[in-house]
Amino acid sequence: MAQARPIAGRETPRREVPDEPSGLRIGGVRIAPTAVLLVIALVGSLGYFLYAVSVHDASQIPMLVSGAVVLGVVFVAIAVTGLIATWRSSVRGRDGRALGHALVGGVACLAAAASFAGAIILGMVSDVP
Repeated sequence: MAQARPIAGRETPRREVPDEPSGLRIGGVRIAPTAVLLVIALVGSLGYFLYAVSVHDASQIPMLVSGAVVLGVVFVAIAVTGLIATWRSSVRGRDGRALGHALVGGVACLAAAASFAGAIILGMVSDVP
């Protein structure tokens, strides 16, 4: 079986693969659209949950349940993003960054579990059918 030889005088150009994607930066930190959306969702769901805590009528517990569920979903999204970022950082050989992403993702996972547990308990306590 004959092997292909390069054409004389022509070399195959090498593509440069950037380590970090280009985009909007603040200082040296790249701002990703996913991070912006997650921060907006986190602030919004925390705001709604705190509003539900301040309401003092019959609809307080259902509002707390829905607020806790939405907060849990946001924390799950943060945990999944942390998982993906951990994998990408470890593949690129950035072990310290991978550890940081893993810690943030793990804390978000624990917060999601606490939010869902709180929603389940509040749902059991409420007398709304």
